[in-house]
Amino acid sequence: MAHTDAPALAPTAAGLTAAEVADRVTRGQVNDVPARSSRSAGEIVRANVFTRFNAIIGVLWLVMLAVAPIQDSLFGFIILANTGIGIVQEWRAKQTLDSLAVVGEARPTVRRDGTAVEVSTAELVLDDLIEIGPGDKIAVDGVCVEADGLEIDESLLTGEADPVVKRAGDQVMSGSFVVAGGGAFRATKVGREAYAAQLAEEASRFTLVHSELRSGISTILKYVTWMMVPAAVGLVVTQLFVQNNDFRDSVARTIGGIVPMVPEGLVLLTSVAFAIGVVRLGRKQCLVQELPAIEGLARVDTVCLDKTGTLTEGGMDVTGLRTLDGADEGYVRRVLGALGESDPRPNASLQAVIDAFPDSEGWRCTESLPFSSARKYSGAAFNETDSESDGGDSTWLLGAPDVLLDDDDPALAETERLNERGLRVLLLARAARDLGDPEPARGARPVALVVLEQRLRPDAADTLRYFAEQNVQAKVVSGDNAVSVGAVAAKLGLDGAAVDARRLPADQDGMGRALDEGTVFGRVTPQQKRDMVGALQSRGRTVAMTGDGVNDVLALKDADIGVAMGSGSAATRAVAQIVLLNNSFATLPSVVAEGRRVIGNITRVATLFLVKTVYSVLLALLVVCWQVEYPFLPRHLTMLSTLTIGIPAFFLALAPNTERARPHFVRRVMRYSVPGGVIAGVATFVTYLLARHYYTGEGSLEAETSAATLTLFLASMWVLAIIARPYTWWRVLLVASMGAAFLLVLAVPSLQHFFALKLVGLAMPWIAVGVAVVAAVALEFSWRWVDRRFPD
Repeated sequence: MAHTDAPALAPTAAGLTAAEVADRVTRGQVNDVPARSSRSAGEIVRANVFTRFNAIIGVLWLVMLAVAPIQDSLFGFIILANTGIGIVQEWRAKQTLDSLAVVGEARPTVRRDGTAVEVSTAELVLDDLIEIGPGDKIAVDGVCVEADGLEIDESLLTGEADPVVKRAGDQVMSGSFVVAGGGAFRATKVGREAYAAQLAEEASRFTLVHSELRSGISTILKYVTWMMVPAAVGLVVTQLFVQNNDFRDSVARTIGGIVPMVPEGLVLLTSVAFAIGVVRLGRKQCLVQELPAIEGLARVDTVCLDKTGTLTEGGMDVTGLRTLDGADEGYVRRVLGALGESDPRPNASLQAVIDAFPDSEGWRCTESLPFSSARKYSGAAFNETDSESDGGDSTWLLGAPDVLLDDDDPALAETERLNERGLRVLLLARAARDLGDPEPARGARPVALVVLEQRLRPDAADTLRYFAEQNVQAKVVSGDNAVSVGAVAAKLGLDGAAVDARRLPADQDGMGRALDEGTVFGRVTPQQKRDMVGALQSRGRTVAMTGDGVNDVLALKDADIGVAMGSGSAATRAVAQIVLLNNSFATLPSVVAEGRRVIGNITRVATLFLVKTVYSVLLALLVVCWQVEYPFLPRHLTMLSTLTIGIPAFFLALAPNTERARPHFVRRVMRYSVPGGVIAGVATFVTYLLARHYYTGEGSLEAETSAATLTLFLASMWVLAIIARPYTWWRVLLVASMGAAFLLVLAVPSLQHFFALKLVGLAMPWIAVGVAVVAAVALEFSWRWVDRRFPD
């Protein structure tokens, strides 16, 4: 068995005892930083209940309950129902997020009572001895106790790109991660005292990803508030002081004019759409760590894929061993067995070597150099003490042939031929220098080529084809040999020349041009991956980065959307917005489709809500200018809103939608809602003025209101019919059902009385229909004109 010399261990090497752990838990010295990014139950309730518009409507509702019949207060009960739906849906999403997060949670290895055990990060206590290896995220602050070639990347905390070599006694900071080697450290600060705790807690709050949808809705609501204030003030003055009407009726009509200006259901439906998206993706084992990431991935136009773990499965198989310069194959096998045994935390390549070559009994490892993505090789020094060796010392390197060999070495030609077949090749070389030398690979003598076959993911080709059909460019960026990566990509149907990243321009503009031209890039360093993301973003691209290894962390963090595999390193999962817990790249189209459903449907729904806001503000202004009674009571607009917006919007917001996500949400919504609202408002007011001249005597105001309501309903129904396109059977049924519900109100006497809605005579109702038909033609014309004048 190959033995490794270890440094003398500190007295705490056995870790804490169970009694010491219990004592620290009692004293509260536990790592109790909240690990979830979702909102608490209290935050969910507050966010859904205590909103600006709920406050406005709540006050108006209380006034209406005091002065008007209950049917004029229906809008308040609808708001209560909407708020309840929002709370329930977001709570369901939270439960889904939290249950999935437990599955994907990193579990540090600690030594307790001399035994290594895995615990959750929340169970770590002060003075725990925590073991770390490549890809592990440092969960708490501490002091290094053991170090075996330990290199830690602190760039997410300090901005320093180069890994820091750690030795016993050095500080380690929470939020950093291991890139090479291994060791153990003693926890000195846990919970909120840890260096990165406040940063991590704040950074992982409910949403970090930029959401154009949410920021756009916020912008719209800001404009709506500005429009509401003068219109509402004018309405109050006109109805209460100018008309000298009955006080209760004036209050009811004033509130009837103010309430529909508020697009109260828009924010709710956006939250519900996101929440249901989270639940749907959760069923597919996709953890969305930040809700707007669903939207973000739908807007992505470039996906950077790491080959290993994304296009290929993590495991590999050794398929050949080719000795060079007459090296003895039996001796080479013993060297490879010893190298495998020398690394306690092997990567996928070394694990394949371990599986293929048994351990060399009696070889003693005197020094080791762990693999790192920046170096592209690992190494170890041995004292050969088995019976088949002469007992001498030897130093070996195992890694990328094109990194370890000179450009003119004949072994590279053989490597190239194997790479062209999509095989991965490692070079075993005997080093001429110590591993502690700044350039240990200089002068190394090649001894053998180890040929590895990568297992292609069966679903990778279909996923790449989906992205191509959706006009999303795929860029493969890998640390492996460019030719080998290119061959793998070609097998999956991804065309394009393979580029060696070592020859890419260093400047951002030059790299951006190279990325535009190329598709497959090999020998990419972790820093280059990050630079590539930046170069693509500088050219206006929205970039998603997928990966599972520690070398992907920096790029994942900088990308617009980071996607990590569930089996990936803890550091990778920590910085990603989306984690594929089933490790299946094929889940990504589902995320894209869910995002497109949310964006496309909320755009439709927002148009419906804002048409109502525009015509409500316009009607209020026209009433003020003409010094007439406001035509509607709250019950009329509650019914209209429910039939033409509320119920249809709920179904439309959750319907399937495969439209490609397009930018400029606010502009796209307002270009339809402004002309639509103006046409509906003008048509309604024209009918109202005609009805005021037509009807006289007692009950005339109710008759005028009924005629105006008919015109507004028909115009709003035409807006709904336009929004519902393209038609499917259920969309046609939805629109028809809303029309049938309105006819029911007109036909049933009890409903007529309840909603104060009765059409008087024949002439005026048909005039109202005629005005609505003209409005429908104008709506159709304006919609088509907008499409031509302001194309997407």
